Amino acid sequence: MARRLILDVDTGTDDAVAIMHAALHPDLELLGVTTVSGNVGLANTTDNTLRVLDVIGRSDMPVYAGLAHPIARRGFPGQKHYERDTARDMHGTSLPLPEARSQAQDVTAVEYLLETLRSATEQLTLVPVGPLSNIATVLAIDPSLVDAVDELVVMGGAHAHGNVTASAEFNIWADPEAAAMVFSAGFERLTLVPLDATHQALVTRANCAAMAALGTPAGAAAADLITRRIDAYSAGSGISATDAAPVHDAVCTAYLVRPDIVSTQHVHVTVDTESTLTVGRTVMDTRPNATGTPNAHVAFSAHAATLVAELTNTFS
Repeated sequence: MARRLILDVDTGTDDAVAIMHAALHPDLELLGVTTVSGNVGLANTTDNTLRVLDVIGRSDMPVYAGLAHPIARRGFPGQKHYERDTARDMHGTSLPLPEARSQAQDVTAVEYLLETLRSATEQLTLVPVGPLSNIATVLAIDPSLVDAVDELVVMGGAHAHGNVTASAEFNIWADPEAAAMVFSAGFERLTLVPLDATHQALVTRANCAAMAALGTPAGAAAADLITRRIDAYSAGSGISATDAAPVHDAVCTAYLVRPDIVSTQHVHVTVDTESTLTVGRTVMDTRPNATGTPNAHVAFSAHAATLVAELTNTFS
């Protein structure tokens, strides 16, 4: 039986690859896609999502626009990765795909999530790969909905080092109060895929050439989008490899069908919402004598070859 899931995205280039993978894999049943402000504003994350689904022939997939801002902050201050639409911008305001033909649903993401989880007769999987604003809002309205989720797979956080600050990864930093709420909500299983793992699962230019050679819309789109990421990382020196880049969000959807893509450790994770220096940091207690109850299965490593094979096979 195909695994039923909902993707929650802030669609830039890596979200796009994750959407294509989840929408096309035969062992995944993508029920819907919800959008949130993050990599770009909500209007663009929603438009980008529609573009991705249109280009791979999945215009039938419903898309629901969610929160346009963090749950507790407006205009979050702080350091940015890069200047928008420059050589270091791996996303761009709009993805380099044809303009969307389809439209988002009139129902909001929060309304859709509430209705879908409340009416579910079997547990669903939630995969948020952007800021956790939508998920936290749903939990604020109805905390019991954690019971409708068999696994929450989150792309976010970092242990060794962040990317938007020295301490924090962007998705958690962008709405730290939402992340703190989600991590303390009591999900049956919460799997966290942080930068520590995704920076090990690099996709190379040669891998992109192989995807482009598949001759499929998804292969061509993935090759172009990941190549943009490689160019941006090369310009910004964000990783210690050349001609390669992480595709963070795709590791989460690949994990759904290939759990062996990551190695996890069950630890207690909290989110700093107060310090000006470390706000948004995911504090992972990896001490042998840790006292907090473990609440997340954290991926501290990931396998690049498995990710590349999974994406290439699916896009073929």
